[in-house]
Amino acid sequence: MTLGEIADVVGGVAHGEATVTGAAFLDTRTPEPAGLFVAIAGERVDGHDLAAAAGDAGAVAVLGTRPTELPTVVVDDVTAALGRLARHVVDRLTEVVVLAMTGSQGKTGTKDYLAHVLGEAGPTVATPGNFNNELGVPLTVLRATPDTRYLVVEMGARGVGHVAELCEIAPPRVAAVLNVGTAHIGEFGSREAIARAKGEIVEALPRDGTAVLNADDDLVAAMATRTVASVTTFGGGTADVAVREVTADELGRQSFELVHRGSGATVHLAQVGAFQWRNAAAAAAMALAAGLDLDTVADSLGDAGPASRWRMELTERPDGLVVINDAYNANPESMRAALETLAGIGTRSGRRTVAVLGEMLELGDGAVAAHTGVGAYAAEAGVDVLLTVGPAAAAISRGFEAAGARGVTATTVGRDAAVEWLRHNVSAADVVLVKASRGAALELIADDLIDQGRRTP
Repeated sequence: MTLGEIADVVGGVAHGEATVTGAAFLDTRTPEPAGLFVAIAGERVDGHDLAAAAGDAGAVAVLGTRPTELPTVVVDDVTAALGRLARHVVDRLTEVVVLAMTGSQGKTGTKDYLAHVLGEAGPTVATPGNFNNELGVPLTVLRATPDTRYLVVEMGARGVGHVAELCEIAPPRVAAVLNVGTAHIGEFGSREAIARAKGEIVEALPRDGTAVLNADDDLVAAMATRTVASVTTFGGGTADVAVREVTADELGRQSFELVHRGSGATVHLAQVGAFQWRNAAAAAAMALAAGLDLDTVADSLGDAGPASRWRMELTERPDGLVVINDAYNANPESMRAALETLAGIGTRSGRRTVAVLGEMLELGDGAVAAHTGVGAYAAEAGVDVLLTVGPAAAAISRGFEAAGARGVTATTVGRDAAVEWLRHNVSAADVVLVKASRGAALELIADDLIDQGRRTP
Protein backbone atom coordinates (compact mmCIF):
# COMPACT_ATOMS: atom_id res chain seq x y z
CA MET A 1 0.00 0.00 0.00
CA THR A 2 1.14 3.55 -0.68
CA LEU A 3 1.41 6.00 2.18
CA GLY A 4 -1.61 7.82 0.77
CA GLU A 5 -3.67 4.63 0.73
CA ILE A 6 -2.72 3.89 4.33
CA ALA A 7 -3.65 7.43 5.36
CA ASP A 8 -7.05 7.11 3.70
CA VAL A 9 -7.76 3.82 5.50
CA VAL A 10 -6.75 5.02 8.98
CA GLY A 11 -8.02 8.59 8.71
CA GLY A 12 -4.55 10.12 8.94
CA VAL A 13 -2.38 12.56 7.02
CA ALA A 14 0.50 11.38 4.84
CA HIS A 15 3.79 13.25 5.19
CA GLY A 16 6.00 12.15 2.31
CA GLU A 17 5.67 9.27 -0.14
CA ALA A 18 6.45 5.58 0.18
CA THR A 19 5.07 2.16 -0.68
CA VAL A 20 4.90 -0.42 2.11
CA THR A 21 5.31 -4.02 0.97
CA GLY A 22 6.48 -5.59 4.24
CA ALA A 23 4.79 -6.21 7.58
CA ALA A 24 4.31 -3.74 10.43
CA PHE A 25 6.59 -3.85 13.47
CA LEU A 26 7.10 -2.16 16.84
CA ASP A 27 10.64 -3.12 17.79
CA THR A 28 13.69 -1.92 15.83
CA ARG A 29 15.49 -5.08 17.00
CA THR A 30 13.05 -7.21 14.98
CA PRO A 31 12.50 -5.14 11.83
CA GLU A 32 10.52 -6.05 8.72
CA PRO A 33 12.14 -5.26 5.35
CA ALA A 34 10.15 -2.59 3.47
CA GLY A 35 7.82 -2.56 6.47
CA LEU A 36 5.80 -0.04 8.46
CA PHE A 37 7.31 1.05 11.77
CA VAL A 38 4.63 1.65 14.40
CA ALA A 39 5.81 4.47 16.68
CA ILE A 40 4.33 4.16 20.17
CA ALA A 41 5.11 6.83 22.77
CA GLY A 42 5.66 4.79 25.92
CA GLU A 43 6.55 5.75 29.47
CA ARG A 44 10.28 5.21 28.97
CA VAL A 45 10.81 5.18 25.20
CA ASP A 46 9.15 7.24 22.48
CA GLY A 47 9.07 5.24 19.27
CA HIS A 48 9.13 8.40 17.18
CA ASP A 49 12.71 8.97 18.36
CA LEU A 50 13.64 5.58 16.88
CA ALA A 51 12.29 6.24 13.38
CA ALA A 52 15.74 6.77 11.88
CA ALA A 53 16.96 3.52 13.41
CA ALA A 54 13.88 1.77 12.05
CA GLY A 55 14.71 3.16 8.61
CA ASP A 56 18.26 1.88 8.88
CA ALA A 57 16.79 -1.52 9.78
CA GLY A 58 14.60 -1.58 6.68
CA ALA A 59 11.38 0.32 7.40
CA VAL A 60 10.13 2.54 4.58
CA ALA A 61 7.45 4.41 6.53
CA VAL A 62 6.13 5.20 10.00
CA LEU A 63 2.70 5.24 11.60
CA GLY A 64 2.81 7.81 14.40
CA THR A 65 1.31 10.89 16.02
CA ARG A 66 3.85 13.32 14.56
CA PRO A 67 6.11 13.50 11.48
CA THR A 68 9.48 11.71 11.65
CA GLU A 69 12.62 11.40 9.53
CA LEU A 70 10.83 8.77 7.43
CA PRO A 71 7.65 9.18 5.38
CA THR A 72 4.95 9.16 8.07
CA VAL A 73 1.21 8.72 8.37
CA VAL A 74 0.20 11.00 11.24
CA VAL A 75 -2.86 10.01 13.30
CA ASP A 76 -4.33 10.97 16.66
CA ASP A 77 -4.33 7.42 18.05
CA VAL A 78 -1.72 4.99 16.74
CA THR A 79 -3.27 1.89 18.32
CA ALA A 80 -6.72 2.59 16.88
CA ALA A 81 -5.21 3.38 13.47
CA LEU A 82 -3.22 0.14 13.49
CA GLY A 83 -6.43 -1.79 14.19
CA ARG A 84 -8.25 -0.08 11.32
CA LEU A 85 -5.38 -0.85 8.96
CA ALA A 86 -5.38 -4.51 9.98
CA ARG A 87 -9.13 -4.82 9.49
CA HIS A 88 -8.80 -3.28 6.03
CA VAL A 89 -6.12 -5.80 5.10
CA VAL A 90 -7.93 -8.86 6.44
CA ASP A 91 -11.07 -7.81 4.55
CA ARG A 92 -9.01 -7.72 1.33
CA LEU A 93 -7.70 -11.25 1.96
CA THR A 94 -10.93 -12.92 0.95
CA GLU A 95 -9.48 -16.45 0.81
CA VAL A 96 -8.00 -16.46 4.31
CA VAL A 97 -9.70 -18.38 7.15
CA VAL A 98 -9.34 -16.56 10.49
CA LEU A 99 -9.18 -18.85 13.53
CA ALA A 100 -9.13 -17.16 16.94
CA MET A 101 -8.86 -18.44 20.49
CA THR A 102 -9.02 -17.14 24.02
CA GLY A 103 -8.87 -18.65 27.50
CA SER A 104 -7.34 -18.23 30.92
CA GLN A 105 -4.50 -20.61 30.14
CA GLY A 106 -3.28 -22.75 27.28
CA LYS A 107 -3.78 -20.12 24.57
CA THR A 108 -0.21 -20.08 23.33
CA GLY A 109 0.25 -23.85 23.51
CA THR A 110 -2.99 -24.46 21.63
CA LYS A 111 -2.12 -21.74 19.11
CA ASP A 112 1.26 -23.36 18.46
CA TYR A 113 -0.32 -26.80 17.91
CA LEU A 114 -2.94 -25.33 15.58
CA ALA A 115 -0.42 -23.29 13.60
CA HIS A 116 1.70 -26.40 13.08
CA VAL A 117 -1.25 -28.53 11.96
CA LEU A 118 -2.62 -25.90 9.59
CA GLY A 119 0.88 -25.04 8.36
CA GLU A 120 1.15 -28.54 6.89
CA ALA A 121 -2.13 -27.96 5.01
CA GLY A 122 -1.41 -24.50 3.61
CA PRO A 123 0.42 -21.19 4.17
CA THR A 124 -0.32 -20.14 7.75
CA VAL A 125 0.34 -16.98 9.76
CA ALA A 126 0.01 -17.19 13.55
CA THR A 127 0.44 -14.92 16.55
CA PRO A 128 4.15 -14.82 17.48
CA GLY A 129 4.75 -15.60 21.15
CA ASN A 130 1.78 -14.20 23.04
CA PHE A 131 1.20 -11.01 21.03
CA ASN A 132 -2.48 -11.20 21.88
CA ASN A 133 -3.51 -7.63 22.73
CA GLU A 134 -4.68 -4.53 20.84
CA LEU A 135 -1.20 -4.16 19.31
CA GLY A 136 -0.27 -7.81 18.88
CA VAL A 137 -3.45 -8.83 17.06
CA PRO A 138 -3.19 -6.23 14.27
CA LEU A 139 0.54 -6.84 13.95
CA THR A 140 -0.24 -10.53 13.42
CA VAL A 141 -2.88 -9.73 10.80
CA LEU A 142 -0.46 -7.44 8.97
CA ARG A 143 1.96 -10.34 8.45
CA ALA A 144 -0.59 -12.09 6.22
CA THR A 145 -0.27 -11.96 2.42
CA PRO A 146 -2.55 -12.92 -0.49
CA ASP A 147 -0.98 -16.39 -0.31
CA THR A 148 -2.01 -16.91 3.32
CA ARG A 149 -4.65 -19.59 3.72
CA TYR A 150 -4.99 -19.67 7.52
CA LEU A 151 -4.61 -16.82 10.01
CA VAL A 152 -4.36 -18.04 13.61
CA VAL A 153 -4.94 -15.32 16.19
CA GLU A 154 -4.51 -15.59 19.95
CA MET A 155 -6.68 -13.10 21.87
CA GLY A 156 -6.19 -11.98 25.46
CA ALA A 157 -8.41 -9.78 27.61
CA ARG A 158 -7.90 -7.39 30.49
CA GLY A 159 -11.58 -6.58 30.85
CA VAL A 160 -15.06 -6.93 29.43
CA GLY A 161 -15.19 -5.65 25.85
CA HIS A 162 -11.55 -6.27 24.99
CA VAL A 163 -12.09 -9.53 23.10
CA ALA A 164 -14.98 -7.98 21.18
CA GLU A 165 -12.66 -5.16 20.09
CA LEU A 166 -10.03 -7.67 18.93
CA CYS A 167 -12.68 -9.54 16.94
CA GLU A 168 -13.49 -6.28 15.16
CA ILE A 169 -9.87 -6.22 14.00
CA ALA A 170 -9.71 -9.91 13.01
CA PRO A 171 -13.25 -11.32 12.58
CA PRO A 172 -13.00 -15.08 13.18
CA ARG A 173 -14.59 -17.87 11.15
CA VAL A 174 -13.61 -20.43 13.80
CA ALA A 175 -13.35 -19.31 17.43
CA ALA A 176 -12.45 -21.28 20.56
CA VAL A 177 -12.79 -20.67 24.28
CA LEU A 178 -10.33 -22.97 26.03
CA ASN A 179 -11.27 -22.44 29.68
CA VAL A 180 -12.25 -19.92 32.32
CA GLY A 181 -9.74 -19.92 35.16
CA THR A 182 -8.46 -17.45 37.69
CA ALA A 183 -5.69 -15.81 35.65
CA HIS A 184 -6.19 -12.01 35.85
CA ILE A 185 -8.99 -12.45 38.38
CA GLY A 186 -7.60 -9.40 40.16
CA GLU A 187 -8.63 -7.33 37.13
CA PHE A 188 -12.00 -9.00 36.48
CA GLY A 189 -13.20 -9.69 40.02
CA SER A 190 -14.76 -13.13 39.42
CA ARG A 191 -14.68 -16.14 37.11
CA GLU A 192 -18.15 -15.19 35.91
CA ALA A 193 -16.84 -11.81 34.75
CA ILE A 194 -13.98 -13.57 33.00
CA ALA A 195 -16.52 -15.82 31.26
CA ARG A 196 -18.50 -12.79 30.08
CA ALA A 197 -15.34 -11.37 28.53
CA LYS A 198 -14.08 -14.62 26.97
CA GLY A 199 -17.48 -15.43 25.48
CA GLU A 200 -17.35 -12.31 23.33
CA ILE A 201 -15.25 -14.31 20.88
CA VAL A 202 -18.13 -16.67 19.99
CA GLU A 203 -20.59 -13.79 19.84
CA ALA A 204 -18.48 -12.37 17.01
CA LEU A 205 -18.92 -15.45 14.81
CA PRO A 206 -21.12 -15.45 11.68
CA ARG A 207 -23.89 -18.02 11.19
CA ASP A 208 -21.64 -20.14 8.98
CA GLY A 209 -18.82 -20.08 11.53
CA THR A 210 -17.92 -22.60 14.23
CA ALA A 211 -17.61 -22.07 17.99
CA VAL A 212 -15.19 -24.53 19.62
CA LEU A 213 -15.95 -24.94 23.33
CA ASN A 214 -14.40 -26.88 26.21
CA ALA A 215 -17.00 -29.49 27.21
CA ASP A 216 -15.30 -30.03 30.58
CA ASP A 217 -15.60 -26.39 31.73
CA ASP A 218 -19.17 -25.49 32.75
CA LEU A 219 -18.70 -21.76 32.18
CA VAL A 220 -17.34 -22.39 28.70
CA ALA A 221 -19.92 -25.03 27.72
CA ALA A 222 -22.67 -22.55 28.65
CA MET A 223 -21.41 -20.17 25.95
CA ALA A 224 -23.15 -22.30 23.31
CA THR A 225 -26.21 -20.08 23.86
CA ARG A 226 -24.22 -16.93 23.07
CA THR A 227 -23.50 -17.67 19.41
CA VAL A 228 -25.43 -18.02 16.17
CA ALA A 229 -22.67 -20.26 14.80
CA SER A 230 -22.56 -24.05 14.97
CA VAL A 231 -20.89 -25.49 18.07
CA THR A 232 -18.19 -28.16 18.37
CA THR A 233 -17.01 -29.31 21.79
CA PHE A 234 -13.67 -30.79 22.81
CA GLY A 235 -12.51 -32.61 25.94
CA GLY A 236 -12.91 -36.00 27.50
CA GLY A 237 -15.93 -38.28 27.63
CA THR A 238 -18.60 -37.60 25.02
CA ALA A 239 -17.27 -34.33 23.56
CA ASP A 240 -17.55 -33.93 19.79
CA VAL A 241 -13.76 -34.12 19.60
CA ALA A 242 -12.88 -36.45 22.45
CA VAL A 243 -9.61 -37.61 23.97
CA ARG A 244 -9.54 -41.10 25.48
CA GLU A 245 -7.00 -43.50 27.01
CA VAL A 246 -4.33 -40.94 27.88
CA THR A 247 -0.96 -42.42 28.81
CA ALA A 248 2.48 -40.85 29.31
CA ASP A 249 6.06 -42.01 28.90
CA GLU A 250 8.82 -41.58 31.49
CA LEU A 251 9.26 -37.87 30.74
CA GLY A 252 5.57 -37.05 30.52
CA ARG A 253 5.01 -37.15 26.76
CA GLN A 254 1.40 -38.18 26.25
CA SER A 255 -0.31 -40.56 23.87
CA PHE A 256 -4.07 -40.86 23.43
CA GLU A 257 -6.92 -41.78 21.12
CA LEU A 258 -8.54 -38.81 19.35
CA VAL A 259 -12.17 -39.56 18.47
CA HIS A 260 -14.44 -37.59 16.12
CA ARG A 261 -17.74 -38.65 14.52
CA GLY A 262 -17.20 -42.31 15.32
CA SER A 263 -13.67 -42.47 13.96
CA GLY A 264 -10.48 -42.62 15.99
CA ALA A 265 -6.80 -41.85 15.45
CA THR A 266 -3.84 -42.38 17.77
CA VAL A 267 -1.77 -39.33 18.71
CA HIS A 268 1.74 -39.44 20.19
CA LEU A 269 2.73 -35.96 21.42
CA ALA A 270 6.37 -34.89 21.49
CA GLN A 271 5.83 -32.17 24.10
CA VAL A 272 5.82 -32.53 27.88
CA GLY A 273 2.96 -31.60 30.18
CA ALA A 274 -0.08 -33.06 31.89
CA PHE A 275 -2.25 -30.49 30.11
CA GLN A 276 -0.91 -31.12 26.60
CA TRP A 277 -3.71 -33.48 25.60
CA ARG A 278 -6.26 -30.73 26.22
CA ASN A 279 -4.31 -28.15 24.19
CA ALA A 280 -3.96 -30.69 21.40
CA ALA A 281 -7.69 -31.53 21.52
CA ALA A 282 -8.64 -27.86 21.24
CA ALA A 283 -6.30 -27.42 18.28
CA ALA A 284 -7.68 -30.57 16.68
CA ALA A 285 -11.27 -29.36 17.03
CA MET A 286 -10.37 -26.04 15.41
CA ALA A 287 -8.49 -27.70 12.57
CA LEU A 288 -11.38 -30.09 11.92
CA ALA A 289 -13.75 -27.12 11.86
CA ALA A 290 -11.49 -25.55 9.22
CA GLY A 291 -11.94 -28.62 7.01
CA LEU A 292 -8.94 -30.85 7.75
CA ASP A 293 -9.48 -34.61 8.19
CA LEU A 294 -8.89 -36.54 11.41
CA ASP A 295 -5.87 -38.61 10.29
CA THR A 296 -4.07 -35.54 8.97
CA VAL A 297 -4.70 -33.69 12.22
CA ALA A 298 -3.53 -36.60 14.37
CA ASP A 299 -0.32 -37.09 12.41
CA SER A 300 0.48 -33.38 12.46
CA LEU A 301 -0.07 -33.09 16.22
CA GLY A 302 2.52 -35.80 16.76
CA ASP A 303 5.08 -33.85 14.73
CA ALA A 304 4.60 -30.59 16.65
CA GLY A 305 7.51 -29.39 18.74
CA PRO A 306 7.60 -26.40 21.09
CA ALA A 307 7.20 -23.19 19.08
CA SER A 308 7.23 -20.68 21.95
CA ARG A 309 10.04 -20.38 24.48
CA TRP A 310 9.95 -21.16 28.21
CA ARG A 311 6.78 -23.23 28.07
CA MET A 312 7.49 -26.70 29.44
CA GLU A 313 10.87 -26.70 27.67
CA LEU A 314 12.57 -29.92 28.66
CA THR A 315 16.37 -30.13 28.66
CA GLU A 316 18.45 -33.07 29.81
CA ARG A 317 21.96 -32.06 30.86
CA PRO A 318 24.92 -34.22 29.86
CA ASP A 319 25.16 -35.45 33.45
CA GLY A 320 21.49 -36.54 33.41
CA LEU A 321 19.75 -33.71 35.31
CA VAL A 322 16.40 -32.86 33.70
CA VAL A 323 15.29 -29.20 33.67
CA ILE A 324 11.72 -28.18 32.79
CA ASN A 325 11.64 -24.46 32.02
CA ASP A 326 8.02 -23.29 32.26
CA ALA A 327 8.91 -19.77 33.33
CA TYR A 328 6.94 -17.80 30.76
CA ASN A 329 3.85 -17.32 32.89
CA ALA A 330 1.87 -18.77 35.77
CA ASN A 331 -1.50 -18.84 37.48
CA PRO A 332 -2.94 -21.31 40.01
CA GLU A 333 -4.31 -23.66 37.34
CA SER A 334 -1.14 -23.80 35.25
CA MET A 335 0.96 -24.19 38.42
CA ARG A 336 -1.04 -27.26 39.40
CA ALA A 337 -0.76 -28.71 35.90
CA ALA A 338 3.01 -28.21 35.88
CA LEU A 339 3.36 -29.76 39.34
CA GLU A 340 1.27 -32.72 38.19
CA THR A 341 3.67 -33.17 35.28
CA LEU A 342 6.69 -32.93 37.58
CA ALA A 343 5.28 -35.47 40.00
CA GLY A 344 4.41 -37.83 37.15
CA ILE A 345 7.96 -37.73 35.82
CA GLY A 346 9.25 -38.46 39.30
CA THR A 347 6.95 -41.45 39.72
CA ARG A 348 7.73 -42.96 36.33
CA SER A 349 11.48 -42.31 36.31
CA GLY A 350 12.36 -42.62 39.99
CA ARG A 351 13.97 -39.17 39.95
CA ARG A 352 13.82 -36.78 42.90
CA THR A 353 11.43 -33.91 42.07
CA VAL A 354 12.46 -30.30 42.70
CA ALA A 355 9.98 -27.44 42.15
CA VAL A 356 11.43 -23.92 41.88
CA LEU A 357 8.41 -21.61 42.07
CA GLY A 358 8.06 -17.83 42.02
CA GLU A 359 5.27 -15.32 42.34
CA MET A 360 2.00 -15.46 40.40
CA LEU A 361 0.97 -11.93 39.45
CA GLU A 362 -2.42 -10.25 38.86
CA LEU A 363 -4.32 -12.33 41.43
CA GLY A 364 -5.72 -9.40 43.41
CA ASP A 365 -6.94 -9.86 46.98
CA GLY A 366 -6.79 -13.64 46.69
CA ALA A 367 -3.06 -13.73 45.98
CA VAL A 368 -1.91 -15.07 49.35
CA ALA A 369 -4.57 -17.79 49.41
CA ALA A 370 -3.73 -18.75 45.82
CA HIS A 371 -0.03 -19.10 46.58
CA THR A 372 -0.77 -21.08 49.73
CA GLY A 373 -3.03 -23.36 47.72
CA VAL A 374 -0.28 -24.05 45.19
CA GLY A 375 1.99 -25.09 48.04
CA ALA A 376 -0.67 -27.43 49.40
CA TYR A 377 -1.08 -28.95 45.94
CA ALA A 378 2.69 -29.48 45.68
CA ALA A 379 2.54 -31.37 48.97
CA GLU A 380 -0.42 -33.44 47.78
CA ALA A 381 1.41 -34.25 44.54
CA GLY A 382 4.37 -35.54 46.53
CA VAL A 383 7.00 -33.02 45.42
CA ASP A 384 10.29 -33.91 47.13
CA VAL A 385 11.90 -30.45 47.27
CA LEU A 386 10.21 -27.05 47.02
CA LEU A 387 12.29 -23.90 46.54
CA THR A 388 10.41 -20.59 46.43
CA VAL A 389 11.87 -17.40 44.99
CA GLY A 390 10.95 -13.96 46.29
CA PRO A 391 8.90 -12.73 49.28
CA ALA A 392 5.46 -13.19 47.70
CA ALA A 393 6.21 -16.80 46.83
CA ALA A 394 7.03 -17.63 50.45
CA ALA A 395 3.31 -18.34 50.93
CA ILE A 396 3.79 -21.36 48.65
CA SER A 397 6.29 -22.78 51.15
CA ARG A 398 3.91 -22.09 54.01
CA GLY A 399 1.13 -23.94 52.21
CA PHE A 400 3.50 -26.83 51.50
CA GLU A 401 4.44 -27.18 55.15
CA ALA A 402 0.90 -26.69 56.48
CA ALA A 403 -0.35 -29.49 54.24
CA GLY A 404 2.03 -31.92 55.95
CA ALA A 405 4.38 -32.34 53.03
CA ARG A 406 6.76 -35.27 53.12
CA GLY A 407 9.31 -33.21 51.20
CA VAL A 408 11.53 -30.34 52.27
CA THR A 409 11.16 -26.66 51.46
CA ALA A 410 13.44 -23.63 51.31
CA THR A 411 12.77 -19.97 50.58
CA THR A 412 15.06 -17.41 48.96
CA VAL A 413 14.85 -13.64 48.66
CA GLY A 414 15.54 -13.57 44.93
CA ARG A 415 16.98 -15.23 41.81
CA ASP A 416 20.65 -14.95 42.77
CA ALA A 417 20.10 -16.70 46.08
CA ALA A 418 18.02 -19.37 44.35
CA VAL A 419 20.76 -19.99 41.79
CA GLU A 420 23.32 -20.40 44.56
CA TRP A 421 21.06 -22.77 46.51
CA LEU A 422 20.46 -24.96 43.46
CA ARG A 423 24.16 -25.16 42.62
CA HIS A 424 24.72 -26.88 45.97
CA ASN A 425 21.51 -28.88 46.33
CA VAL A 426 20.58 -30.59 43.05
CA SER A 427 22.19 -33.58 41.39
CA ALA A 428 22.13 -35.57 38.18
CA ALA A 429 19.36 -37.78 39.60
CA ASP A 430 16.87 -34.90 39.87
CA VAL A 431 14.17 -33.37 37.68
CA VAL A 432 13.74 -29.62 38.27
CA LEU A 433 10.66 -27.56 37.37
CA VAL A 434 11.09 -23.77 37.14
CA LYS A 435 7.86 -21.76 37.01
CA ALA A 436 6.48 -18.30 37.85
CA SER A 437 4.76 -15.34 36.25
CA ARG A 438 6.73 -13.58 33.53
CA GLY A 439 7.68 -10.66 35.75
CA ALA A 440 9.74 -12.94 37.99
CA ALA A 441 12.12 -13.81 35.10
CA LEU A 442 12.86 -17.27 36.49
CA GLU A 443 14.03 -18.43 33.05
CA LEU A 444 17.40 -17.05 34.20
CA ILE A 445 17.47 -19.70 36.90
CA ALA A 446 16.68 -22.44 34.39
CA ASP A 447 19.38 -21.12 32.05
CA ASP A 448 21.94 -21.22 34.85
CA LEU A 449 21.02 -24.81 35.72
CA ILE A 450 21.49 -25.85 32.10
CA ASP A 451 24.74 -23.89 31.74
CA GLN A 452 26.12 -25.51 34.90
CA GLY A 453 25.81 -28.85 33.16
CA ARG A 454 27.72 -27.58 30.14
CA ARG A 455 30.52 -26.31 32.38
CA THR A 456 30.78 -29.54 34.34
CA PRO A 457 33.78 -31.62 33.15
